[in-house]
Amino acid sequence: MTRIGFHASHEQISPRQLLADVQRAEQAGFELAMCSDHFQPWSSRQGHSGYAWAWLGAALATTELEFGCVCAPGQRYHPAIVAQKLATLAQMFPGRVWTALGSGEAINEVVTGEGWPRKEVRVQRLEECVDVIRRLLEGAEVSHDGLVRVEAARLWDIPEEQPRLIAPVVSIESAARVARWADGLITVNQDHETLREIVHRYADAGGRGRLALQLHLSWAPTLAEAEAVAFDQWRSNVFSAPLTWDTASVAGFDAASEHVTLESVHGSVRISADLEQHVAWIREYADLGFEDIYLHFVGQHQARFIDEFASRVLPACR
Repeated sequence: MTRIGFHASHEQISPRQLLADVQRAEQAGFELAMCSDHFQPWSSRQGHSGYAWAWLGAALATTELEFGCVCAPGQRYHPAIVAQKLATLAQMFPGRVWTALGSGEAINEVVTGEGWPRKEVRVQRLEECVDVIRRLLEGAEVSHDGLVRVEAARLWDIPEEQPRLIAPVVSIESAARVARWADGLITVNQDHETLREIVHRYADAGGRGRLALQLHLSWAPTLAEAEAVAFDQWRSNVFSAPLTWDTASVAGFDAASEHVTLESVHGSVRISADLEQHVAWIREYADLGFEDIYLHFVGQHQARFIDEFASRVLPACR
């Protein structure tokens, strides 16, 4: 059965308000939640970027939801630190924590002052980090010399239930590669053929675990309002790689989005004032094989979305 989750967007909403939003989402019937770990938002219009891992402690303590977080080890975070914070949350909240480990984007990682490596180097670095993190979570003492260096690291509090290490995938090419290490896959809404091929490539390569989708959407009582929200908040997020990987500043994304059209936003965000249309879209993604679908209303004010979807969308999807 498909589970419907709530995406908590730290780039768009303050940590205090977002905590209230996810609590409201649980009360309304959302079954799980996820977020991404950002140092900066994608645009000045979004205007927020709280520390996701501190927030997760509060969110896990004040709800009963399962939570995941997209994270990029290797530059801003040493893999031993990623393993420690993940193990701590998983030890306190057994079975309720996962992380999706990606190769990162410059906008979040270059704050360290280091250079931004080529994509193939970032992928190799990620795979080294995954190996280090997994061994530490299993209780091993780890030393490693490579693109990341680790010296006699050991975690002293090991969770009884291992947190899942998920692969965030956008391209077909990545789907088979991550199957070697991932405990599941998460991607974002895009054309059905691409999503279908991602699922097939992952499965054919021996991929295991649940398949998840983050669904960007905009709903309001009128189409004009839903479009206005999406255009204001998400037009800096319509770009494909390598621009998304390599643009290093909020100002850069703002400049790149100056000439984005509403039509382009429609290509990245499911926009409709019709709640039945949103139900139909969610069912389409479930039919493609996605078992966990996280709804991301791209507006900054979540209450109306949560309440309306709880009343008319979630029951229909179940």
